[in-house]
Amino acid sequence: MATDYYQVLGVPRDATPEQIKKAYRRLAMKYHPDVADAPDAAEKFKEIGEAYEVLHDPNKRSMYDRGGDPLGGGFGGGAGGFGFPGGGFDFTNLVDAMFGGQTSRGPRSRVRRGQDALVRLSLTLAEAAFGITKPLKVDTAVVCPRCSGSGAEGGGEPVTCGTCHGSGDVTQVQRSFLGEIRTSQPCPSCRGYGTIITNPCGECSGEGRVRSHRTINVKIPAGVATGNRVHLVSQGEVGPGGGPAGDLYVELSVTPHEVFKREGDNLEVVVKVPMTAAALGTQVTLDTLEAERDDLDAELSTVAIDIPAGTQSGTRITIPGRGVPRLRRDGRGELGVTLLVQTPTRLDEGQRDLLRQLAELRDESRPEVAVAKHGKGVLGWLKEAFS
Repeated sequence: MATDYYQVLGVPRDATPEQIKKAYRRLAMKYHPDVADAPDAAEKFKEIGEAYEVLHDPNKRSMYDRGGDPLGGGFGGGAGGFGFPGGGFDFTNLVDAMFGGQTSRGPRSRVRRGQDALVRLSLTLAEAAFGITKPLKVDTAVVCPRCSGSGAEGGGEPVTCGTCHGSGDVTQVQRSFLGEIRTSQPCPSCRGYGTIITNPCGECSGEGRVRSHRTINVKIPAGVATGNRVHLVSQGEVGPGGGPAGDLYVELSVTPHEVFKREGDNLEVVVKVPMTAAALGTQVTLDTLEAERDDLDAELSTVAIDIPAGTQSGTRITIPGRGVPRLRRDGRGELGVTLLVQTPTRLDEGQRDLLRQLAELRDESRPEVAVAKHGKGVLGWLKEAFS
């Protein structure tokens, strides 16, 4: 034979069915294309499945050990002719080919990879900006603790299906004027597996997996934003038969902050300044987003902002390196501080007299109105208005 199926599974030629099954399960989990990274994983997985299909079936294994081809048949088989031993013409096979008849695909493995899962996790702006390891409760399928994924009670083994005799398919024959038309479909008794679990596990009902709540710690990198996903390999649903788990995707959602607004890698904040402070100039101390971190750094929790004399409402002061850390890159964005100059609305008589005196000194008792032009677009209009 061109392929040594015993060597493919790594078992001796006198291996027991249990040894063959365990070897197949181990290799299938290792070389499944959704799990393995090797470029030849898909081909290797196919070869492993073909070897298991032959060696786990007593009839096919016996034929293989005698030098026959248990997977042969179909068009142009080694026997000569239209897949008919001895070189004869099999009219039934011709009709099967014309009307979609299928040869038996053999039993299916009960061990399959689980599905990927998607969960959502809410973060504060500080958690998203600086990163955090956060516990996450998930409800997924896990390996059944009672049967360890086999699906059988008390360590029992599946037995060959009496309906399909282990092939996984049943064939229906219909007679027509052309002869017999054969159609193949999955066996209704074993659902195409070729084997039946006579004594299913009472915990998982033969599935090899159960639903369970568990908590995992998710490491969130610094600089994530709403819509980003964290990919956790093999943390999703465990497959039927205790098969390898799928992946878990954690989609992140950042709740809005009441003070800071994020713009890309920048943080924006609006600071209200009294009219007198804006006119005379001053220095203010601002609590930064770092103040909300668990590992609080006193030096980074505040920042001093110099407001020059004559500052107008809408002036934006930038502080480099105090924004959001760049995701998977070095450096941080900037902190943008937009100043909003507040005009007093409640004045006593003494304050009014002082403002009148100031207006007279500045010759602003009857000020001329300067109309801002907006031919430069909205941004240009705002810039001109505030200057």
